[in-house]
Amino acid sequence: MHLSDALLSPAVGLSLWLVSGGALVAASRRLRQRDDDRLVPLMGVLGAAVFAAQMINFSIPATGSSGHLGGGLLLAILLGAPAAFVVIASVLTVQALLFADGGLLALGANLLNLGLLPCFVAYPLVYRPLAGTAPPPWRQALATGLAAWVAVQLGALGVVLQTGLSGIASLPLATFAGLMLGIHAAIGMVEGLATVAILRFVARAQPDLLARPKHPPRAAAHTSARPTRSLLARLVGMALLCGGVLSWFGSPLPDGLAWSTAQAAGTLQPAAPAPPPQGLHRRLGELQQRLAWLPDYDLPAPAGALPADPAAAEPWPAIKPGSSLSGVVGGAVTLALAMAVGWLLRRRRRPPRR
Repeated sequence: MHLSDALLSPAVGLSLWLVSGGALVAASRRLRQRDDDRLVPLMGVLGAAVFAAQMINFSIPATGSSGHLGGGLLLAILLGAPAAFVVIASVLTVQALLFADGGLLALGANLLNLGLLPCFVAYPLVYRPLAGTAPPPWRQALATGLAAWVAVQLGALGVVLQTGLSGIASLPLATFAGLMLGIHAAIGMVEGLATVAILRFVARAQPDLLARPKHPPRAAAHTSARPTRSLLARLVGMALLCGGVLSWFGSPLPDGLAWSTAQAAGTLQPAAPAPPPQGLHRRLGELQQRLAWLPDYDLPAPAGALPADPAAAEPWPAIKPGSSLSGVVGGAVTLALAMAVGWLLRRRRRPPRR
């Protein structure tokens, strides 16, 4: 559900940059007030795990589409909303800058759809009221699954509204909305099941990470538990496995956004080819091409190589050294970035008043 620049007007894209940037500043301030340095390594490791998990697209049966996990709600449950938003911002920034996944103009929109809505809407307004304090496993699973589904639907609705406000994509808005919400209803179910499964794994490995006091003080940490080396090592191993090996088995089908766009465009009369990007779109596109080390999570094509035939079926599994390299490098950079941001925010924490 990563938006590209082609669907957003500069006015909408820059406005969403301001909205998401303001939310990131506010989240950073709240995180700086939390008296807990022990979540910094968990922020980095979970950021790497979410990055790797997002590389694996799963097919949606009978649709010709695929989806991938978002991870925003999972991060919010384990880290709290402010830290989770900082981590998901690290993931999306690395994806846009190093792998050209999601446009630079659209980065603010992607932060809103994949980070702000799950962390600051679905988590506090759906998950926490349903889960309550110290929920039994069945109640936590129900709250997690429903909140994850709502988060995905909110993100899909955000994409529709942002595209409609931009007005540069000739798509019938009602048709596009129906397709986006329909396909992401299925994707949200998978997101919910996967989030429940991961939380059950964490609960067995270290149940105190999911404990939440009944009346936490305003500046208290989301959790006072120290993540064990064993848990961190397991999460790092999962990230390496997902990014380095399981990414070969990702579905080659278009994701829910690309599929919905193509289906909605198919309801229109054939149109002339779109003109090449101009102005801010062109400048940001050129900048992203220069910055991307491994565009599309693969090694750059050698000079003079013929472009791949888009009509040719991709092999499955796609065993690509470039994909494995992207998973390992991207996970490592995300881990370092999330930990660096968390550490810097903790270093700048104001001393307590006496």
